[in-house]
Amino acid sequence: MSDPIRFYYQGAVHEVAGAAPTRTILQHLREDLHCTGTKEGCAEGDCGACTVVVGSLEEGRVELKAVNSCIQFLPTLDGKALFSVEDLRQPDGALHPVQQALVECHGSQCGFCTPGFAMSLWGLYLKQDGAAPTRAQVDDALSGNLCRCTGYRPIIDAARRMCELPKVEFDEAALAGQLAALQRGEGFDYAGDGKRFFAPRTMAELVALRSAHPQAVLLAGCTDVGLWVTKQMRELGEIIYLGQVAELKTIAEREGMIEIGAGATLNEAYGAVCRHHPQELTEMWRRFASLPIRNAGTLGGNVANGSPIGDSMPWLIALGSQVVLRGPQGERVLALEDFYLGYQQKDMRPDEFVQAVRVPLPQPGLRFRTYKLSKRFDQDISAVCAAFAISFDGERIASARIAFGGMAATPKRAALAEKVLLGASWTEDTLRAATAALAQDYAPLSDMRASSAYRMQAAQNLLRRFWLETRIDDPLPREAVNAFALGA
Repeated sequence: MSDPIRFYYQGAVHEVAGAAPTRTILQHLREDLHCTGTKEGCAEGDCGACTVVVGSLEEGRVELKAVNSCIQFLPTLDGKALFSVEDLRQPDGALHPVQQALVECHGSQCGFCTPGFAMSLWGLYLKQDGAAPTRAQVDDALSGNLCRCTGYRPIIDAARRMCELPKVEFDEAALAGQLAALQRGEGFDYAGDGKRFFAPRTMAELVALRSAHPQAVLLAGCTDVGLWVTKQMRELGEIIYLGQVAELKTIAEREGMIEIGAGATLNEAYGAVCRHHPQELTEMWRRFASLPIRNAGTLGGNVANGSPIGDSMPWLIALGSQVVLRGPQGERVLALEDFYLGYQQKDMRPDEFVQAVRVPLPQPGLRFRTYKLSKRFDQDISAVCAAFAISFDGERIASARIAFGGMAATPKRAALAEKVLLGASWTEDTLRAATAALAQDYAPLSDMRASSAYRMQAAQNLLRRFWLETRIDDPLPREAVNAFALGA
C-alpha cells in the first residue's frame, strides 16, 4: 500500500494520492487546487514567478524558506507546510503589509511577477521580526525574482515600507504543532502513476534502499533533477529522496575538518564555511544562484552532480576537501579532485551515495581567494570560476593549490602552474611563469558564455589578481581590485 502525501496548506491537512512523483508543486497548486496566484514563467527556477514558502520542522523548530515551486516535486512536501500568495490575505480581507507596501510604492505593472516578489518579501518579512531590512538583505531576498516591466526601485522601496506598516504576527508555535502531527515514525513510501518515491528517515534505511535500488535517482534539493523533468522531459523511474534523513543534515567540526552532511542546504553549508573564511567566500556565497535555490539545493548534491561549471568545486578543491561516500561496505573517503574521472563521470559505485563533504579548517598563514566571472552579478552561470590557496615556509611557497571551473570537462587543478609555484618566492617573475603554465594546464572550450581565448586570458588575469592581493610587498586591499566594491 502506498502512503498518501500529507502537507499543511491554507489551514488544513491535504492528502494527495496517485499523482506522479515528478508532478511539481506548481502544477498541483494551479491545476489541482486551482490556486492560480502562483505563476509559471521559466520552469527552471530562474525567474521567481512561482516562488512559494515551505515550512518544515527541524529539531522541533519551524524553518520557513522561499523556494521555486516549478522544480520542486510534490512528494517532497510530505510532513511540511506550503504557503502561496493566497495565504497573505488577512482574515478580514485586508492586505498583508507586504502587499500593501507593493501597492503604496507602485511595485507592480503587469503583475505577472508580483506574486513571486510578494512571497520572497514575505519570507524576508518573517525573518526581520519588524526590523527594517538593509539594502543587502533586500537584494539577497530578491535575487531569484525577475521583473520585466516595473523596475526594481519601487519593489525595493516596498521592501523597506512593509516593515513600517502595522505588524502582522505569524504563529510559529501553532504551525509547529500542526507539523509535529504530520511527522512519520518511519520512511515514506509513495507510489503514483506507476512510479515509486522513497523517503527514508535514517542512514541505515538509505543504505538499504540504495543497495536494493541502485538505478534509482537520488534526489536532494531538486534544483538540478527538477530540470531533468521540466526542461529535458525525462522519465526518472524510481526516486530516493534524501531530504528526510536527519543524519545527512548535520554540520560539525572534528579533527581539523568541517564535515558537512550531503543533505545540508547550500545556505547552511556556505554559512558554516564562511564563518572561517568571511572575506574570501562571502561574495561567492551571495552569488551562488539565488536565495530560493540556496534554500533548497545542497552542497552534497552540487558535488555529486559534478558539473564542470559548478561554483563550489574550485574552492573546495583548492582547500583540499574530501568527499565521503557511503555504501553497504561502509564509508569510503576520496580527495575531491580524485572523485571526478571525466565529464559527468565519478568514482562512485552504483550502490554508493555522497554522505558528506569534509573541508579543512584554515591553517595559520594560508592565503586563499575565490573569484567568479559571469555576465551578471546575481544568479548567473560562471564563465570562469577560480580558487587559489598557497602557504609559505619563510619566503618560499610551501604549498600551492589552484583549481578552476569552466576550463575543462571537470573541475580541475592546475598541476603545472602549481609545480612552478612550489618552493619559489612569490615574486612577479614566479607569477609570469605560473601564468604561462596555465596555458598548458587547460584547453578550454568556446560556448555561449565565453570563448576559449577569453577563458584562458581571464584565468591568467585572475592568477595575477590573486598575486596583487597576496604578494609579500604592498598587497592591494580588496576595494582596490574588486569592481563591485569600487561601485559600492
